[in-house]
Parts: sequence; structure tokens; C-alpha cells
Amino acid sequence: MSFVVKMNGSQNSDIHGNFISGNGVHHVSVRTHVSVNPAKLKSRRQRWNVRPSEMSKKTLNPIRAIVDGMKLTPNPEKPMIALSIGDPTVFGNLPTDDTVLQAVKEAIDSHKYNGYAPSVGYQKSREAVANFYSCPEAPLEGKDVILTSGCSQAIELAISVLCNPGDNILVPRPGFSLYKTLAVSMGIQVKHYNLLPEKSWEIDLQHLESLIDDKTACLIVNNPSNPCGSVFSKEHQHKILSVASRNCIPILADEIYGDMVFPGCDFQHLAPLGSDVPILSCGGLAKRWLVPGWRMGWILIHDRNDIFGTGIREGLVKLSQRILGPCTVVQGALESILNDTPPEFYQGTISFLKSNSEICYSELSTVPGLNPVMPSGAMYIMVGIEMEHFPDFQTDVEFTELLVTEQSVFCLPATAFEYPNFFRIVVTVPEEMMIEACIRIREFCARHYRPRSQDSHELDQ
Repeated sequence: MSFVVKMNGSQNSDIHGNFISGNGVHHVSVRTHVSVNPAKLKSRRQRWNVRPSEMSKKTLNPIRAIVDGMKLTPNPEKPMIALSIGDPTVFGNLPTDDTVLQAVKEAIDSHKYNGYAPSVGYQKSREAVANFYSCPEAPLEGKDVILTSGCSQAIELAISVLCNPGDNILVPRPGFSLYKTLAVSMGIQVKHYNLLPEKSWEIDLQHLESLIDDKTACLIVNNPSNPCGSVFSKEHQHKILSVASRNCIPILADEIYGDMVFPGCDFQHLAPLGSDVPILSCGGLAKRWLVPGWRMGWILIHDRNDIFGTGIREGLVKLSQRILGPCTVVQGALESILNDTPPEFYQGTISFLKSNSEICYSELSTVPGLNPVMPSGAMYIMVGIEMEHFPDFQTDVEFTELLVTEQSVFCLPATAFEYPNFFRIVVTVPEEMMIEACIRIREFCARHYRPRSQDSHELDQ
């Protein structure tokens, strides 16, 4: 083996102790013997073989899988109207309030929120959320709040802390697809309980309870609902709590649309309605404050009987440390956002959503072959398709696909929510766009609707 030793200065020595005058380079030859373990040679990889993890292969977003597989070619003669995206900011007609923007500007200008925060969030910000949602029936302190990167991460942390691979969770059908995406990727079985459209999407409680077994780790309750826009009554929520209580099942309450309910409808957070069922309530700024891109969510830990103990709380802290918490600038603005946003802002949003929902329901309820279900809150309306009257289509996916081709209106097929023969409409679009979309849907259905044979016979008579 040969290597070079560079010599600086007037008197340097080589590795054998021989001195060299001046600056120079001395070449040295050294005999070495390297022993190689034959076992190590056998274990050495001979070629590249980089594979995706099992978790990544098991991760599937049903909405993306369905939409990506659809042939969506809009009619070039009609501008596209997308009623499929659950983002209230898309069309620019629903801006957040100026006080919300000002709070963030002040947080930036303060230069206090440029570094890392604790993984669970700044204590002051956690206390602001606790104070905002605390009530005598379900008191909260800062220690009961975990700040997260959007409500989606709140749901992920809640599922992760409550469930092990091989466990099962109970999720609504139709329901938000992320529950299944997260659970399946973790090796957790998903069991779907039915919602009843004829009862404004209440839970089929008998069916729900029939799914519970000794591996059931969590019940997910989404209220107000995506995709249904339904809002459970206090009485119905008491019945849900009774099922969870007698089966000793904790609840993950997805309440991201909390308080986004139409006038005349009463929304109740789940936790204050009971005391013995431990609840992880997930929420955030995204929908009520119309800033989904700011990625600010939270988990509220309701455990008045200390059933979770320290284990679940410590588990949430450990899990939160994987990404070191949500945006610090928004955390810095959080107290002002919660306390200073004027009631008129919330009321304006709700008034708009109700008006658009009523327009959509009124227009589509008179279309032969369609059965919309009037929502009570959130941002969505579900519309049933009487498939027997549309023989050109085998599925709701085909129905919505051709609706794009012929009318340039895109509604999300409810197969994406495990509920075929329906489609979901997002009601956040400008009013004139909603009216135009309903006119086009009516034209589409008139073209493809076919009365059943007995209907035709009755008409002939």
C-alpha cells in the first residue's frame, strides 16, 4: 500500500523518523495485510434492490384512486365547474376574516415565532384552545390540548395512540376516506357502520353495536359529517355514547366542522354530553376559519374519569415528536384568531352555505331520478341516483364521469366514501356557478333518464 505524506517546515521526519529538510513530499510504502471474513463476503449485496416499504404499499387514498382512474375530458364548449373539492378557498369567494390575517401578520412582525416550538405546541397557544372550547360539563386545560399539523394529523395521532396492528376501528359509511387510508397503512382493520339517509344520516346504532368485538379499539364519530352535511341531535349523540359506554370503547370525535351548522339546527360537541366515555376530539382552523392551507389542528383530550391515565397522554406526546409540531407562526396568532374573530364572519359563512345548499336541494329534488338529502351543516350535500332509471351507467363513477364529458360538471362519486349510487356536491362555489351547475345536471339527467316499464305502462293509460 502506498500513500503520500506532505512535509511542511525546515525539519520534518518521515514515518521511520528520518528527517527531511525544507518543504517536500515523501512517498512511503507500507506493507499491510487485510483479513476478510468469508461470511461478510457472502452477505454483501451484489446488486441494487431498493423496494418500497410495506406501509407505503398499503397506503391508498380511495378518492385519489377513483378520480385518477376516471376519464375526465370536459366539454370544450362549457367552462368546467368543479363541485368535487372540499377546499372553501378554491374560488376566492370565501376569504377568511381580516382579523385572522392581521393576527398572523402581527405574529410574523413580532419575530417571536421563527424557531422550534415544543412538539405539542406552545403552552400559551394550547391554553388558548382549551379556553375556547372549555365548558363546565367538559372542562379543559392547556395540558389537555395537543396542537397538530391540521386536523388530518390529529386524526392520525389519535388512531396511532389508540390502536395496534390487528385491532379494528369503527368508521361511518359513507365517511371521510382518510380514516381508512390511515388505518390500513398501520395494519388496522376497518369496519364500516351504516348511516341512514332516510333519517338524515343518523347512525344505524344496532348495526354499529353488532360490529364490536374484543379487538375493537376505537369508534370514530364524524359530526357534522363529511360527506353528508348532517348534524346529529343531542338525543342521538346520547345514544352513541351509550353504545360506547356499555362496550368500553373510546371515541375519536372528528369535529372539524363543529359549529358550522345552519340556523335552526343545534350543534353539540360530543364530550360535554357524557362523562364516562373517554374522547379524543379532533378539530382545527381549516374549515370554520376558511384557512385549510395553514395546517393548524388540535386534539382535545376529554378523560374526566382518568380512563386514559398517563399512558395515552404520554403516547400522544411521543407521537407528536415525530414531526415537531405545526407551524409556529400560526401558533403565535392562534389566541387572537380564536378570541378576536367577529361573530359576523362565522354567520356570513353559514348564511352563504345554507343558501347554496337550499338552491342545490331545490333544483335537484325536482330532477327525475335524483334524490338529494338536505344537509344541516358543513359544506356538502349528498345526492342519490336511482340507477335503474339510468341504464346507460353501471355505477355512480360512470355517471359522474360522463357528466364531466357532456356538461363539464365534476361531482365526486360516493363510491369514494364506500357508498355507491350517490354523488357528493361541495356547496362552497359562487351562487351563480351553483345555479349553472344544477341546470347542467338537470339537462344531463333528462338526456339519460329512462322510465321503468311499469312507469311507461301507467303513462300510456
